Amino acid sequence: MKRKAQAHWQGTGKEGKGHLTTQSTVLSKTQYSFSSRFEQGIGTNPEELVAAAHSGCFTMKLAFNLQEANYTPKDLITDCQITLEDGAITSSHLTLKATVDGISDEEFGKLVKNAEENCPISKLLNTKISVSYTLNE
Repeated sequence: MKRKAQAHWQGTGKEGKGHLTTQSTVLSKTQYSFSSRFEQGIGTNPEELVAAAHSGCFTMKLAFNLQEANYTPKDLITDCQITLEDGAITSSHLTLKATVDGISDEEFGKLVKNAEENCPISKLLNTKISVSYTLNE
């Protein structure tokens, strides 16, 4: 399986502007710029897209882990915070709220840890990854 996306940029790093388009066209000429990346401008940015990819990948891996252990989650909600410092992504923190009937906290924690370490985006990122979670609250 291969997926692709395209970035198109015009101008300098600070004054220029660009757009992103994905193969699926979910992003279709979606604007990004210095302002949307480093300030509060309208548009997306690479770090936001990494956060979306990591939260989505981790959550799906956890759903598969739960299925293999014979549990069906009612709800898995994962927020991801990417930290960019000195020109590098230094961490990705996942915050999970889960509702899964019949599972112990210990077993759930093991499945979460497996998802943290084994989702493809976690394997791709060369940074500190952490997860905190609440179960059935």
